[in-house]
Parts: sequence; structure tokens; C-alpha cells
Amino acid sequence: MNLDLSAPESRLLGRVLNQQAARYPTACFIKTEDSAISYEQMQALVRCYARWLNQRGVGREDRVCLLMSSSIDYVALTLAVNSLGAIWVPVNTDYKGDWLLGTLRDSAPLLTIVSSDFEDRLAGFHDRIGEVISAQSLPVVGEFDEPLPEPDLYYGDTVSVMWTSGTTGTAKGVMQSHNTWIRSALSSVAMGEIAHGDTMFNVLPLHNSAAWVSNIYPALLTGATCFLAKAFSAGRFWQQVREHGVTHTLTLGAMHMFLWDMPVKDDDADNPLRSVNMVPMPDSVRGPFKKRFGIDAIHQGFGQSEIMYLLRRRDDDQAEWPENSLGVSAEDIEICLLDDECAEVGDGVVGELCVKEKAPHVLFNGYFRNEAANANAFKGGWYHTGDLLRREGSHYFFVDRKSDLIRYKGRSVSSLALESVVLKHPAITQAAAFGITSAELESEHEIMLAVVLGDGMELDEAVLARYINDNAPYYFVPRYIEIMAELPLTPTQKIQKHKLRERGLTPDSWDAVSAGFEIER
Repeated sequence: MNLDLSAPESRLLGRVLNQQAARYPTACFIKTEDSAISYEQMQALVRCYARWLNQRGVGREDRVCLLMSSSIDYVALTLAVNSLGAIWVPVNTDYKGDWLLGTLRDSAPLLTIVSSDFEDRLAGFHDRIGEVISAQSLPVVGEFDEPLPEPDLYYGDTVSVMWTSGTTGTAKGVMQSHNTWIRSALSSVAMGEIAHGDTMFNVLPLHNSAAWVSNIYPALLTGATCFLAKAFSAGRFWQQVREHGVTHTLTLGAMHMFLWDMPVKDDDADNPLRSVNMVPMPDSVRGPFKKRFGIDAIHQGFGQSEIMYLLRRRDDDQAEWPENSLGVSAEDIEICLLDDECAEVGDGVVGELCVKEKAPHVLFNGYFRNEAANANAFKGGWYHTGDLLRREGSHYFFVDRKSDLIRYKGRSVSSLALESVVLKHPAITQAAAFGITSAELESEHEIMLAVVLGDGMELDEAVLARYINDNAPYYFVPRYIEIMAELPLTPTQKIQKHKLRERGLTPDSWDAVSAGFEIER
């Protein structure tokens, strides 16, 4: 039987570890390709690291940045930091140069712990980011054995700062509490019916919130095992599932489609995997995927770092989900779709997804040292997610990010919908649609499209405009098109549309009006 965590006051991550170490002392908690640690051993390692960190001055609300690959030490350090009432800050391991320095400086850490494979990236930064410690200098159990008295911890205390990717502007530090992590992990437990004896499979980097809420913490809450892979590998995925007895996992983006596109094998269904979260999974593929790989359930959900469990779509053969439905609302929040005047919109009308918590510390604790972002996000008693959705009954459907929706001649054009059409053209490898303020009306936008062509490809802008006209509603045809050598990207290869908007029109921008292009309706 799983722990009773119904009382929010019981939701302290370190206390949960201590309970599981008493219940399942020899059961494996975390394992990698070459090592493993039981719950009792993890408890001892966490106490060792906590004493060591405390001697280095780490205390309540201090930040400890972690620039490390996925490892047992990483997980132990987070629990040790939290046991002191301090805050861990995972640093994106894709970051280099100014991106890396900016994240570290904005985090204002007392310590930064870095694994050897990333130490060279900090060359020249040490005098600007506080003390830097190599992960190779971590103590071993026996050096710091005496447990510290537990400070007066609260389930709403901030335990981590998760930095957003900065695709729509400056990155923001999302402050998570014990409760925000645990309530979301409990949803994963319930959705997958996870229990002691199960094995989770984490293929995500540990700076990603989903790694913790879908794999590591569900294992902790149930006394299960979590296998940490170094990275996702479509070629090795099923081998790893079989070798480690994996029963549950999470894949994001195109990961599961890479698995689907692998050559079919006679033993595809011969594996222990029974329940997965695959986001987003096309409805047309879900059934065939389950049958091919012998999986009982493919669940989906919708959330963000600020509130990781917003909508949930549990795979239940007794329930028929409308195509592309994101699911239904979590029970501990109130959600509403609001227009720009904060008035609720009706069924079938696009509105911004806004959230109220029904109990304390369901939402995140705000953005770290960013009052402007907090003021913008929390208005009228609601947290404004920035996501535009449409509701049909109790089901919700994604439309676009609010910052990316283009208001065009009385219509709302989804940049994602336009980009999906453009990316089907064989000459195009990247596309970004966004709005340029109309000269006639400030509240309206003209559509601009920036594209990158494949190597050796050529394409005339008018030909692309005609292609869009032939394959999408006529009002999707952009006023402006610019073929660029590259688009501005984050280190994680996400397009920074805010930079394209700031850049605006250039002498290289093709203008459909000036070119005399005639739209066919």
C-alpha cells in the first residue's frame, strides 16, 4: 500500500524518503546503467551530503545550482539541499557562454556543483557566480554520518527554482514547493496505478520538470524504482526497458514517434512496459502503438512548470475521448477560459487558460526575484497561463500560446496551424509565423512568416504564398515572407519569436501587396 499523503502537512520530500527507507530499506530507489542505490542507502547519502553542505554554510533559502548529468548524486543532492530548508536550482546542461552565465547569475547561488564533463564551461565565470565545487569532491558516506536536526519545514516552502526556456522573452525562474511537486507526482501515481515493485524509466534531463514529476518522485512516493538513462535513445530504448524491467515511462515531443518509426520486429510486444505517458500522442497512432508494443495504457496530460498537473487524459478503454482533447481539469484547481478583458468565454470560443487553486500551494510560489512577471501572471485572482484553449463541454483543446496568436482582420490565426502547413513544403526545414503591427490599426496584425530552407533548396516567396493559399484557409496567406539563413534559437533549439518580432521587417522581407500577389478565396 502506498503512503497516505492526503494531508498536505505530510508532504515533505525528505520525510517521505525517511518513511520509505523504513518501509523498504533494501529496495532499489535509483539505478543507472552502472550503479544502484537502495532507499536506506539513499537516506544515508542524503544525510552525508546535508551535513557537508551545512558545514559549507548552506541554510534556509540559500540556492545551490546543479550543473550535472543525470546521476544518483544529483537526486541525493536535491534531497539533501531540501532537508536544510535550502533550494536547488537545476541548470540546463545545453547552456554555454552568456546563456549559462545569465542563469547562474540570476539564480544567485551560494554554491554551484558541477560534474566534470561541464567544468570547462565555467572557465572565467568563477568570480561572478559564487563558490564552484566539482562533483568529484562530494564526500562519501562515513565522512559526515551524524544526521542534522530537521529544521522547521513547511509543505509550502520553496524547494527548487526551475528556469523556463525563454522562447517568448527573458527566462523566468519558477519557484516550486514540496506540495507542488508531490501533488503532481501523486497524479502520475494515480494515472499509472504505480506501486512498490514498479520501475520508472527516465529519459529526460534533470533540468526538466517532467523528469521529476513523472518518474523520480512517483518512484519515491510509492517505494518503486527509477532507472535514470543518460539520454533518450530510440535505438536502445526497448533493450533498456527489457534489461531493467521497466513498467512505466514518459516521452515528450517526437520521442515516441521515433519509436513508432523504427522497423517493426516480431518481438516488439515482448517487453514489461505496461503504462506510459506520451505527450503529445496523435490519436490516430495511439491504438496501433499500444497493440504493436503490447502496452496497456497511453496516458496524456497538459501542464507547465508553474502548475504541472493542469489537465489529465487517462487512457481508459471505457471512455471515449474526443479527438485531440487535452483531457479534463485537475480536481484541486478551478480553471476558466478568459478573454482580454478577463471575461469568461463560452464553449467553442478561444480564451486564455486561467487557474485558481482550491487549496494553498497547488500553484507555484511565483517567479524568482521577478515582480514584473508575477504582476503580469497573477491578475484578477487568476493565474494566467499564457496558453489559449477552446472548451467543448468538459474537454479542452489547445489552440496556441497567447503571445503567438495573430489577430488578423477580425480573425485569430494560430501561428502553430500556419507553421504546420508551411513545414509540409519539401524545401522548408524551419518556419515561424508571427504578427507585425498593422499600419492601419494598432490592435491588428499583418502575418509575417520567416522560413529556413534545406541545404541546396531554392524557393520563391510568391510560390510559397501560393502553396499556403492552396493548402490552408485564404486568410493564412502571409502579408510578409522572409527567407532567412537561420532563425534565432535557444540553446535547446526552440525558436525565439520575440526576437523575430523585435527584428520586424527588413529590406529582405517580401511584401505580398507590393508584389501584386492575388489571394484566391
